[in-house]
Amino acid sequence: MLGIGRHTDYAARIVLHLACLPEGTQVTADEISRRRLLPPSFIRRIVGRLAAAGILRTTRGAGGGVALARPPGEISLLDVVAAMEGGVTLNACVDTPRSCPLAEACPVQRAWTGVTRSLEAELAAVRFDALAEPLEHRLAHAGYGGASAAREARPTRSKKKD
Repeated sequence: MLGIGRHTDYAARIVLHLACLPEGTQVTADEISRRRLLPPSFIRRIVGRLAAAGILRTTRGAGGGVALARPPGEISLLDVVAAMEGGVTLNACVDTPRSCPLAEACPVQRAWTGVTRSLEAELAAVRFDALAEPLEHRLAHAGYGGASAAREARPTRSKKKD
């Protein structure tokens, strides 16, 4: 299977959680773990990598926690993937074409390169401010408590009056 690692999925969920909160809000790793249903053992490692990439900032001690280092509109899914996976590489010949003696004349290498660049552009276009929709704001405050919490967080529709 071609895909991202679990730690990258968790990293996106952490950034999304923080993007759903008012700007500058700092929360504890335990709160993120509880509200986003993430194993606490993963949170600290992931937060460290996201902080090293300039996506999050952390504060130690009493009253410390985790916050976005930049506005959510300046953070993309590509930023998170790069921080956690080291970037998007569908084939080694895309990053180091000289590693393959056939790269210059290889139509498959050109295809891999094109697809990789397209995926990077798509990921770069997905910003966390756009992902932090009203439903996510409710979930950030209510958490993912299972099906009943999801039903409660779902927007209600007003019935039309005839």
